[in-house]
Amino acid sequence: MDIVLYQFLVEVPLAVAIWSVLLVVALGVLTFLVARPQRDRPAVDPAPPAADPVVEEAADLRRYAEEVAVAAAGAAQTARRRRDAWLVAQGALDRAWQAYDEAEAAARRFSGGWALPAPRTPRTPAEYAARERWLHHAATVAHLRGELSIRQLCDVFAHRGGWDPRLHPVQQEVVLARAVRDGKQAGHRAAVARERAAWRDAELAAEAARALAAEAYAAAERANPVRVPAPRPATAAARRTVPAARWRPARVG
Repeated sequence: MDIVLYQFLVEVPLAVAIWSVLLVVALGVLTFLVARPQRDRPAVDPAPPAADPVVEEAADLRRYAEEVAVAAAGAAQTARRRRDAWLVAQGALDRAWQAYDEAEAAARRFSGGWALPAPRTPRTPAEYAARERWLHHAATVAHLRGELSIRQLCDVFAHRGGWDPRLHPVQQEVVLARAVRDGKQAGHRAAVARERAAWRDAELAAEAARALAAEAYAAAERANPVRVPAPRPATAAARRTVPAARWRPARVG
């Protein structure tokens, strides 16, 4: 009985002490967990300051000026390319006119060929075969010189479109000269149309480049206005008040 009472008196206070320590630790941990979110909660960013309308307008003007400047530079490059294309078309037109003028002069030289009687030659199959060979050879040479198109050459070999291999070579030469002249005339007309189209494109591109350049200059002026210098502060000498002139009565004589 004494042993049991002794164990009770010794072990109970020890258990109470242990439980007290555990309770204190538990309360401390609970307090830490409850207070931690408040400490770990990210600080709320302060509200951004209200934007200044003047600053925003200045930024918009600078952005617009940069965009217009880029567009103006691109338009200038386009205008240069269109002008170069027009110069190329103009050179092609000059060459087409020269070729047509030469073909016209050659056709005029043969204009009297039909008035002269054709040379008398025997009407034999060999003669007609020789005339056909001459026509084919002359047409091929003209095609190689760029005077006949491939379509016209095909017409020559197919004996269509006014090409008659039975004609005398003198008459065939007249027909060939006229065909070359007509082809050069058509080429000249096409070159005229291309040159006019290139000129219109160059004019439109130049006008667009001029308009964008003017707008870019105006936008740059708006984005970077000329600031009037602030008046300089008055110096000490300038700030000194000049005493008013003392009025004196006129001296009586």
